[in-house]
Amino acid sequence: MDDQVDRLRLVILVGAARDDRFGLAAAEWLGARARSRQDFEVDVIDLATAWLPDLMAADPTAPLPSAVRDLSPWLAAADAFAVVTQEYRFGYPASLKNAIDWYDMEWHAKPVGFVCYGGASGGLCAVGQLRQVFAESHAVTLPETVSFHHYQERWGDQGQLLDTEDCRRDATAMLDRLAWWARALSRARLSEPYDHPNLACAED
Repeated sequence: MDDQVDRLRLVILVGAARDDRFGLAAAEWLGARARSRQDFEVDVIDLATAWLPDLMAADPTAPLPSAVRDLSPWLAAADAFAVVTQEYRFGYPASLKNAIDWYDMEWHAKPVGFVCYGGASGGLCAVGQLRQVFAESHAVTLPETVSFHHYQERWGDQGQLLDTEDCRRDATAMLDRLAWWARALSRARLSEPYDHPNLACAED
């Protein structure tokens, strides 16, 4: 089997930009679990340090800002994404929507899993909204999700994330499913490049 398909590049995108950094701890926790497997190479991208600009030019042919150009190859090289998001007021962070909207083909025909956290809802309301956004970005979102309820209570004495058996099981299920979809979609893109005719719809 082709090594390009066998060894999958997983990008873990830390969407939360608040300074509690639970999102970064959750991303590193997931990254450690993914790196312990034989099928993933892992990159963790923290949007708090990506410095993507907030203002987009009205002219789609305008040159992209350097921060957007710098991040693009990392996203384009990904076979799969795991998006780490907090929930605030039943939604997801503006920094994450901004990052999604700066890019287009980087998301096409690739699987997206979610690690979310919040209060009683565990971030699941934010994930529900993100499924719609990524569907419009022509990505495939997974039902398998890792959710940390009442995340403020999940800090250890050394500042580490305290997981549970349920969270570990959910992470394994999500990574398994990401690997399956990443292989299937990688083969499909190699066989026939993905394209869609209605690019103008993405601007609506």
